[in-house]
Amino acid sequence: MSAQPQPAEATLLLLDDVNTYYGQIHILQGVSLEVRPGELVCLLGGNASGKSTTLKTILGIVSPRSGRVVFEGEDVTGRSTSYRIGRGMAIVPENRRVFAPMTVLENLEMGAYLRKDDVSEDFTRVYDLFPLLYDRRSQLAGTLSGGEQQMLAMGRALMSRPRLLLMDEPSMGLAPILVEQNFEIIKQIHETGVAVLVVEQNANVSLSIADRGYVLQTGNVVLADRADALLENEDLKKAYLGR
Repeated sequence: MSAQPQPAEATLLLLDDVNTYYGQIHILQGVSLEVRPGELVCLLGGNASGKSTTLKTILGIVSPRSGRVVFEGEDVTGRSTSYRIGRGMAIVPENRRVFAPMTVLENLEMGAYLRKDDVSEDFTRVYDLFPLLYDRRSQLAGTLSGGEQQMLAMGRALMSRPRLLLMDEPSMGLAPILVEQNFEIIKQIHETGVAVLVVEQNANVSLSIADRGYVLQTGNVVLADRADALLENEDLKKAYLGR
C-alpha cells in the first residue's frame, strides 16, 4: 500500500483529492488546493461550480466521501466545524449574515466567543481598520447598510484572531465602488499576515489582489496558477464561464 501524500510544512490549508457528494450527486470531483501561511488565494467559478461546497467542506459543514482536509499539518477531515474554528479558521459568509437584533459591539463580541484571553487589542485593531464600526458600536446591526454589514462581518471574523480567513462572495450585492473598497480592505487584512481564501465570481477584482488562484468548473479544478498569470491566461474566460 502506497503512503498518502503529506502536506508540505509551508502549507496552512490542504485539500487533498476531495470528493464531496450531496446524496448521489457528485459535487466536488477530486479537488486539490492549498493555501500557504500569509497567502491570499482566490477560488473562482460561476454558479454551480462547487465554490460554496468547497468552503463547506473546508469548514466541516459537509463531509467529503473521500480525500482529506488538512489544517496546519493536522488531518481535520473528521473534525467538527467548532473544532476547526477553534483551531484558527474564520468565515465571512455570503450575504454577511450579521446578527440583526444585536448591536455592532455584540456582533463583534460573538466573533470572539471561543476565546478565553484578553480581546481588547483585537477590538482596537478592528476599530482601526473599520472606524465606522466604532462610531456605530451601539447601533443595531440590522439597521446598517449592506456595505456597513460587510465591514461588520469581516470585523466579527477577525475578532477570533484567525490564521485562515475564508470569504464567501464578498462582492455579492454591493455597488461597484463598495466592491473596490471591500477588496482594498481584504488586501489590508492580508498585509497584516492573515492568510485569506476568497471565493468569488468576480475574477478581475479578486485576482488583482491575490497571490494565486484556482478556477472551478462543475466540481473540477480546471486552472491553477499565480494570479498575474491567470489574469493573462487566454483560456480563463472559457474555463471560468464554462464555454
